[in-house]
Amino acid sequence: MATPKQTIGAFYAIITVSIWVSFIIVARAMAHKTLTPFDIGFVRFIAAALVLVPWGIWWVREEKKKNPKAQTWLGVSPLSFKTSAIIGVFAGIGYSCFAYSGFFYAPAAHASVLMPGMLPLWTAMLAFIFLNTPITPRRGVGLALIACAALLVGGMSVAKSLGTGDTWKGDVLFLCASFCWGTYTMLARKYALGAIQATIAVSVFALVTYVPVYGVLAFTRTIHTQLFAAPWSEILLQGFLQGILSVVISGITFVKMVEHFGPVRSTMITSVTPPLSAIGAVAFLGEPLHWNLIVGLILATVGIVFGVKSVTPTSQSTATAVGAAR
Repeated sequence: MATPKQTIGAFYAIITVSIWVSFIIVARAMAHKTLTPFDIGFVRFIAAALVLVPWGIWWVREEKKKNPKAQTWLGVSPLSFKTSAIIGVFAGIGYSCFAYSGFFYAPAAHASVLMPGMLPLWTAMLAFIFLNTPITPRRGVGLALIACAALLVGGMSVAKSLGTGDTWKGDVLFLCASFCWGTYTMLARKYALGAIQATIAVSVFALVTYVPVYGVLAFTRTIHTQLFAAPWSEILLQGFLQGILSVVISGITFVKMVEHFGPVRSTMITSVTPPLSAIGAVAFLGEPLHWNLIVGLILATVGIVFGVKSVTPTSQSTATAVGAAR
């Protein structure tokens, strides 16, 4: 029988995976509503900040009591300006803009393989280049399987879209989004960042950079925006789904899951995200599941599990902990 600790851990795992899967399905479903990809990012950052900014203020005050010399930024971010800016560019602005733009061109099943599926490959490559983290033979096999999955999905979409169609554009954008999150993961490992600290820092950076700049450009009609045309119901729904659920709630539940199951087992649990989101896209969005997608999903999932099994908990703890805010 499961112990109370395992039951609680399973609860956090179910919530985390459900939100990650829902992010892909809902983002695709909402892609052709009213808001543009950059509008969605604007709403996402504001909604997340409503929770994370007060949390950041409290965090910084508590940290200053313990260590008056602690490096913070604006009295809100638990991290220094430099660190907040670096991870904010990749995990906040870069990831959101690329991901949401991708959903306007490519189906959710493609996102399933090319975003969460490709993440271990980008992370391993960047860690090898910048942190001198070795790639073991076993992990190399797992990464090779993931790369084959990307080629099957992305390569086939390029071949089918030559001359017609824009699916390949979405695939490229998904790969860019995954690369941004992989860079964030590598940076978090390099600077030994905690998941909650990093999530708050990313939110604060986006709030003080992207939100005011985009707000001015949108309100002056300098750029194309649908913020004024979208119904409040859509704006509030996007804020809740993309800001509160994807950033705040999944950030908390993921950290709690890692506390109960450890980083390696947690990563193996979340490896079900690609196949589940693809199945969800077929069931709820009516997307076709071609043979190359099925094979790509299998390769990506097996590659993730195979690669994670070769990683020690010590070497992966930080990298796993920052996979929270999606």
